[in-house]
Amino acid sequence: MTALDRPYWIEARFERREGWDADAYPFNLPVVRGLDSLAFHPRVTFLVGENGSGKSTLIEALAVAWGFNAEGGSTSVNFSTRASHSPLSQHIRKVRGHLRPIDGYFLRAESFFNVASYIEETGVSGYGHVPLHEQSHGEAFFALFDNRFRGDGLYILDEPEAALSPSRQLSFLARLHELVQARSQFIIATHSPILLGYPDALIYQASERGLERVDYEDTEHFQVTRNFLNRRKTFLDVLLSDDDEA
Repeated sequence: MTALDRPYWIEARFERREGWDADAYPFNLPVVRGLDSLAFHPRVTFLVGENGSGKSTLIEALAVAWGFNAEGGSTSVNFSTRASHSPLSQHIRKVRGHLRPIDGYFLRAESFFNVASYIEETGVSGYGHVPLHEQSHGEAFFALFDNRFRGDGLYILDEPEAALSPSRQLSFLARLHELVQARSQFIIATHSPILLGYPDALIYQASERGLERVDYEDTEHFQVTRNFLNRRKTFLDVLLSDDDEA
């Protein structure tokens, strides 16, 4: 089996029909305001940006527009702990490829506990032999990646690195590549310069200027991390200086 040449989800088109209020959230976010369409790589597309830039709002809307539960899970998961997702998904029109995914999942790191509780309460199988709540946060994430992600799927992930150490992020990259080779497509919002290093991916960076396609080395995440590691003492001297010193 080889990686996809054409994506399951080619493009998301944002339609300014009734209900789109350019002065209200989330339509007034810079990442959304000027966005007409968003094209996806057949293998991996990354969304990056500072906290509050709107990337999680955007990826949540993409997931809901595809048919996933807003808090996470597969398209068959149906529960709501607190209905807080934005109406942006109602304005997204999907441009699909001719192939349809067999599998799919939306991982939202901040609400994965709720999904794990739903899985435990309903007796859903396919996540391994150890209940998710009986594992550490990171182990539970990997039980999801290793057992539930089966390939031939569309996987939308919001900050999958949240529970992973740097070494486990490297392990996730290896698992990601296995799934890509098994004809999977990923759309990932992340802060991790490690995950962003996956080769030949599309990277979009959210900022006050909107959503821009960037190269890996031009992402703020890569530049800040590289500069800190190369000039740690200088950074710490500035960050931890006593302002009262004369």
